[in-house]
Amino acid sequence: MLRIIDARTGQPVVAAPVRRGLTRVEAHASGYGAGSLRILLVADLLVRALELGGTPVWALLSGEREQAELRAGATALGTHPFEDGRDPGAGAGVGEAQILHVVGEEGAAPDGVRVAVAPAQGTVPGGRGAGPAAERAATDHAVLRFALLSRPRTEPVRLDEDALGEARDTLARWRRAVADWARHPSRPVPDEVRARLRSAWEDDLDLPGVLRILRGVEDAGPELPEGARFETYAYADRLLGLDLLRGVGAPA
Repeated sequence: MLRIIDARTGQPVVAAPVRRGLTRVEAHASGYGAGSLRILLVADLLVRALELGGTPVWALLSGEREQAELRAGATALGTHPFEDGRDPGAGAGVGEAQILHVVGEEGAAPDGVRVAVAPAQGTVPGGRGAGPAAERAATDHAVLRFALLSRPRTEPVRLDEDALGEARDTLARWRRAVADWARHPSRPVPDEVRARLRSAWEDDLDLPGVLRILRGVEDAGPELPEGARFETYAYADRLLGLDLLRGVGAPA
């Protein structure tokens, strides 16, 4: 059961209090930049986590500035599509069990559960002054996703050349490993590993915790079959959206 910290109270709340009840996830972001893209990524992760738990989700984007650019950036980042939250008639007649507002720390303060996202600094693909790593990230949305996922959403993050370069290198290594593991007989995700993954992401979206578990799976000894490693990474990627299976089936 996904629990999220409500920034209004500092207390955890159940993200979907009504079993299979429709939950609205509304991202409040304006302007094209690293901070706004981080808000959209957190909203996307909420949508993915809720859907993995069987909860229907309605995703909205609210904001006043550079919405076209921001939507293009969200698409490049590999997020779910967001409907326009500025439309006063959007969703009329739709009964919602919960509303989750994903906001910047200095952003809007709407009624309902508020999921706060710390600032992100640095250039992003297509932004002014983007360095080589940022421009390379433009060809692979998962590099930027990985860099943002590597820090808790409540902590500021800086997308400099080092952070993006480390994300690119780790992602490339994991994709090569997944492609290699896929050549071995499939084995189920170990129950203990599956439980740890779900426990991490259902605890206030602890995505760095999920990445630590995957690193442990990567470094595990021969007692963990390659087919189980493959299925573990495939399972986790349903949440992470890092396209970890990209190299599967390619020539060795």
